[in-house]
Order: sequence, then C-alpha cells, then structure tokens
Amino acid sequence: MSEEEVLYKVADSVATLTINRPDVRNAMSYGVMQGLRDGVAAAKADEDVHVLVLTGAGDHAFCAGADLSGIAANGSASEAHDGRGLLANLFRELWALGKPTIARVRGYALAGGFGLALSCDLVVASDDSQFGTPEVNVGLWPYMITVPLLRSMPARTVLELQMTGRRVDAAEAQRIGFVNRVVAATELDEAVNELASMLAAKSPLVMRWGRDAFYRVLEMDSDPALDYLQSMLTVHTSSEDAAEGVAAFAEKRAPVWKGR
Repeated sequence: MSEEEVLYKVADSVATLTINRPDVRNAMSYGVMQGLRDGVAAAKADEDVHVLVLTGAGDHAFCAGADLSGIAANGSASEAHDGRGLLANLFRELWALGKPTIARVRGYALAGGFGLALSCDLVVASDDSQFGTPEVNVGLWPYMITVPLLRSMPARTVLELQMTGRRVDAAEAQRIGFVNRVVAATELDEAVNELASMLAAKSPLVMRWGRDAFYRVLEMDSDPALDYLQSMLTVHTSSEDAAEGVAAFAEKRAPVWKGR
C-alpha cells in the first residue's frame, strides 16, 4: 500500500487506517482505494488485531468523495469500469473482515466518503462533521454507496438524501441513526479509543461469529434467518470462549479468551 496516501498502524490490538491526503480533503484516488484494501487485508491476517479504525488525516475531512484522476484520459471504458469496482470490493472486504470496524469522522464525509464511513460497523463523529450525497447536483448519482446507506438507515431516508443532495450535520445524522456517537472535536480521539478498546477486549471468536451472523441475516427472510441463528447459537455454546465467559462470570473474574 502507498505509504503516502494510506497510513497503517497497530497499537493495543487496534489497527488504524488513515487516508493521508488532507490537501484534497482525503479524496479517494484509485491508489487510496487499493491502499485501503491492502490495509483491510493486513488487519484480517493479523491475529493480534481485534478492531479496525478507519479515518482521514487532518481536521477538515474524513473523505470528501472519489478522485478518479488516477485513470488516464485515454483509458478504456473497461478500465474505468474495473477501477470503480475497487470501491465495491473494499465494501465487501470490510464486511467480510470478521472484526469490528469503526469510522472516526471529522469534517466532511461526502459521496464515496459517506459510503465508506457507513461501510464500517460503527460511526463516531465530531460535532462539526457533515454527511451527504451531492452527486445529483452535478448530474451524477451515488450508485456505489447505495448498499452501505441502505444498511444504515430507512430506505426512504436514503432516497431523499440521494435525490436532494443536501448536507446532514452530525446531530441529525445521530437522530437518523447512521452515526452512533457524536462528540466535541476535542474529544473525538478519546471517544474512538474508548470504543475500540472496549471492542478489542471481547472474545475475537464471539465477535467474528456474532458480527458475521448480523450481516448475514440482513439479507435473509425471517424464517430462514431464525433457523440459521438457532444453529449458530448451538455452535456458539459449544465453544471454549462461551464456557470461559460463563465460568468467569460465576467466579467473578475477568475472562481469558482463547479464540476457540
């Protein structure tokens, strides 16, 4: 991954991926999208990483959308189509990570950046953040981010935002439900670190199974979903971590997770 456009670091079982293009409001070039994919893959492969935080450098933007200037002017339609698929693959890989993801949002999260934030499991935003899908104002449509938006708020709300292109501030975002926590900008890092540490302390096996089940049932009808969840509960209760959790509760001590 590019050391300049995307930064990756790990500390205390938390990996942080940072889009490092503050001069262009952390717009996503194709290099950035591939760098983010590389970072997600690294976090997935590292057993010591329990949580992934996604953010943007600087104080003005999480990510203000896509910057497609990486494709040459004479690039073919096929190359352009495949390049746009990087974002779709990034969404898929975030959802298949098997570990909790947190979007740390400061400033603008617009267009593709809006979708990127909502492709994370949880969103923590500063009170000066703004979200929106402005594509319609320039004769475009936010096709690629429709799925993460629909996973995060009611369908009619998504359509209204896509049709109007209006901005949503952090307070409204929390009321709508696609932002979990809103804090003062000076408290953003503390809030994200607190949440990440809380998630990192859980059983990685339980987190993976439960998170995977959550996303799977989003795509299922209720009857097969209940059958699947019943089976998962049976599998889950046979795990060592489930037994350890119950024992630790009974013995009034902190659990020691084995991840199996």
